[in-house]
Amino acid sequence: MSQIEPKNVNKIVAISVAVLALILLLLYMQGSFVSKVSPGSSPLPGDANAQQSNTAVVEKKQVEDILSWPGTVKSRTVANIAPRMTARIIEIKVNAGDKVKKGDVIARLDERDIKAQENAALAALAGANAQANRAQADEQRTRSLYSKEAATRENFDAVVASAKEAKAGANQAASAVTEVRSHLADTLLLAPFDGVVVKRLQEPGDMGLPGVPVATLQTPQGLRLEVDVPSTCAGRYSIGMDVTVRIDTLGLTTRAQIDEISPEVDPQTRTQLIKTALPAIEGLQPGYFGWLEQACGQHEALLIPVTAVQHIGQLEVVKVVSEGRQLMRHIRTGKTFGEQIEVISGLHAGETVITHPQQAQ
Repeated sequence: MSQIEPKNVNKIVAISVAVLALILLLLYMQGSFVSKVSPGSSPLPGDANAQQSNTAVVEKKQVEDILSWPGTVKSRTVANIAPRMTARIIEIKVNAGDKVKKGDVIARLDERDIKAQENAALAALAGANAQANRAQADEQRTRSLYSKEAATRENFDAVVASAKEAKAGANQAASAVTEVRSHLADTLLLAPFDGVVVKRLQEPGDMGLPGVPVATLQTPQGLRLEVDVPSTCAGRYSIGMDVTVRIDTLGLTTRAQIDEISPEVDPQTRTQLIKTALPAIEGLQPGYFGWLEQACGQHEALLIPVTAVQHIGQLEVVKVVSEGRQLMRHIRTGKTFGEQIEVISGLHAGETVITHPQQAQ
């Protein structure tokens, strides 16, 4: 059996020690030793006396629980454009997304039946007018004869009554023409205001029915965020209250005011509808998704400055001043409140931590 020479043994040992040292150094740089330690303190070398201006005391305060409720941006003014009569739809001039002006034609209904009714009404009016004119001429002639005692009182009264009846018939025929023409105007569905077409609900050839919308129109101004808020939190809101609204599509957070709160609680979801008036925002459109952010309760929290927290890998640590020494403490954090952050574990109220102004954003 061959023997390993002492020189080779020393070489192998030297290489093994170097590799082990390199592995330990890499593990230390990755924070492996810190991650194996439960939340606690590790002494740090260096100056033990932190400057007073770079320290902060861990505070215990009551903070608000800010919750976010999802909602949809909707227009304050919405109109469903629907026929007032039953007729086939001949033409629809708009599509979803089109902008229209007040009085623009949205759709046109079949007017042939109404035109036929108009012609019949005009013919009846012409006949009634002719009869009324003839009755009036008879009345004038009989009146002249009666004044000369050439006609009896009975004849005169009969002619006067006939003239009044004929005149009433003419007025009735004229009213019928006016009514038919109003129906003729109803065959054109017009935009009641300047706005944007949100939906096109029917197509040419469909039968238009009274009250069944052909299209939905809304104004781009006066937008509101409509949110269903759990009734347990809805009681914290009031008309005119300032709230925070977030529109993710625009990457925008703004202040708004509540202008309507539904008094009714939905029995299925136990929520109340809250409508928040939005300020004029460039690019904001009905249908956008948004969030209503507001406090719904409080809890006691430990707070430290955000600049006191350092990150080593995925760990959060702070430097704590204790008995004249700086100790590294592993912590867990929660929500941020302005320039402070909540500490869930690893610190106690009254302890002093070192801040790092250079980390401030």
